[in-house]
Amino acid sequence: MIPAEAILRDPSAIQHAHANPHWDAMLALEYERRAERTVLARRSHSGPLRVQRNLYPEGQGTCHSIVVHPPGGIVGGDTLTVSAKLGSGSAALLTTPGAGKWYRSQRAAASQTLDFEVSDGASLEWLPQETILFDGAIAQMTTTVRLLGDAIYTGWEILCFGRPASGVKFSEGLLTQRTEILSDGQWLWCERARVEGGDPLFDSPLGLDKRPVCATLLAAGHALDDAALAQCRALPAGEGALCGITRLPRLVIARWLGESGEDARRYFVALWSVLRPAMRRTFAIEPRIWST
Repeated sequence: MIPAEAILRDPSAIQHAHANPHWDAMLALEYERRAERTVLARRSHSGPLRVQRNLYPEGQGTCHSIVVHPPGGIVGGDTLTVSAKLGSGSAALLTTPGAGKWYRSQRAAASQTLDFEVSDGASLEWLPQETILFDGAIAQMTTTVRLLGDAIYTGWEILCFGRPASGVKFSEGLLTQRTEILSDGQWLWCERARVEGGDPLFDSPLGLDKRPVCATLLAAGHALDDAALAQCRALPAGEGALCGITRLPRLVIARWLGESGEDARRYFVALWSVLRPAMRRTFAIEPRIWST
């Protein structure tokens, strides 16, 4: 039986309650460089995770893969695992066709695990659309990136707490996150986060300062020169938004706080348009799915 209060807060609870109790889904991808072309050489999956299409909007060197989760939302007990291995000299960009939705959970946590290995001279970009954490969601997110040699990684996470357009805050629930980036076995970055629904940090000027969307972009593997850093810092965050950029050895961290997941993505795309040519010597070409 679903409590009436849960249905009022999240009408989708009815649909998900009558579906399978949970999904265990796995997607494993392996990319290789063959002559001038990056190909998805091997893939395996179980449960509802697929690659919808592989596209080449910027030529044969970089493969754009659209990762799809057909149920359309994540509920308590679901486990999603995406792994990708990139062979030497290959380049892949992974994105999603729409926002990820984490629905209210009565008790069980849902989890997403990302495991990426990028070989020498290869480049991986993980650029999903925004993640919406519905009030009451219990989410565990883990990302591990292993870089080898001269590999490059760029990834972002755009978190929308609650549904501010509907006046619904993230007053209950829990998010736990762990993100690690290693280069030849040595940590470049390790961060952990724990955010409880209704935490005072949502309103605190030392926290989210009443802005329900927070986002992080990480670009790792190459040093960023002073000119590109200055260009990144000159980009406008958008109306009412806050941003900051930190440069560490072989790593750039960008933070954004604001009202809209779409605004966060626009800012990150602008940053990516500077970072990619600075680190990869190629222009940023947006995935076609973002325009549909």
